[in-house]
Amino acid sequence: MIEVSPPDARVLARWFPTHSPGPATIGEHVLATGIGRWWADQPLRPRTVAVACAGHVVLRGSPEDLAPGLLAPLADNRVEAPARFLPALGAAFDRLTPWERMVWTLQTTPQRATVPHGVTLRHLEPADTEAVHALGPDASWISESWGGPLGLAASGHAWAAVHRADRILAVACTYFRGTGYEDVAVYTVPDRRHHLALACVTALCADITARGRTPSWNCSHHNRASRLLAWHAGFRLVREYVHYAIGSPVAHDRLNA
Repeated sequence: MIEVSPPDARVLARWFPTHSPGPATIGEHVLATGIGRWWADQPLRPRTVAVACAGHVVLRGSPEDLAPGLLAPLADNRVEAPARFLPALGAAFDRLTPWERMVWTLQTTPQRATVPHGVTLRHLEPADTEAVHALGPDASWISESWGGPLGLAASGHAWAAVHRADRILAVACTYFRGTGYEDVAVYTVPDRRHHLALACVTALCADITARGRTPSWNCSHHNRASRLLAWHAGFRLVREYVHYAIGSPVAHDRLNA
């Protein structure tokens, strides 16, 4: 695959359906924010196209005559692709691990969440960049889709529960922003409870709804804590799918053999 310039929005709809919850929002997010990369098997009239952001890849098109070596730039990501791509992915990488995923959308009123004394629920601002960074390596993923702590803090798409000393205890943000749906992500520091995450998610969802979009939620089938939080926040399951954690490219001599 070769890196290509962002496609026109009308061309994007041909490869990745718009106004849809789930992985489809990744292409829309990258097109709108410029954070991420586009790949194709050839620069003109591509048969296979991929978009990558924050360790997630959506792969579309036709795998016919797609040499395994072409997929090498997608290594060490989580790939969502039609089943017809599985033989090519399996031949190209040393590991292909399926992850069962669930897509939820906001459908009902969330449960009430209380914020304790000394904690403020508010939008993140650029001045909060250091506080986002201070969450540490375990939380670095929460800002990846915005290009890092500054991008997240300045995005206008994040709510946080902040202690009076400006320490962030929980943060919820739009992780991928689509035209019809905004995919929600949340992080809570380990010593905090569920209610702060719920309060942040509820505030964020009110913002998303006010923008005329629908909040969506994407999580692993095995992540019980995430599923429970989604339910309490008013989300309900709409569909399931599988994406694949892929490893390193297979050596060329092995491919030739």
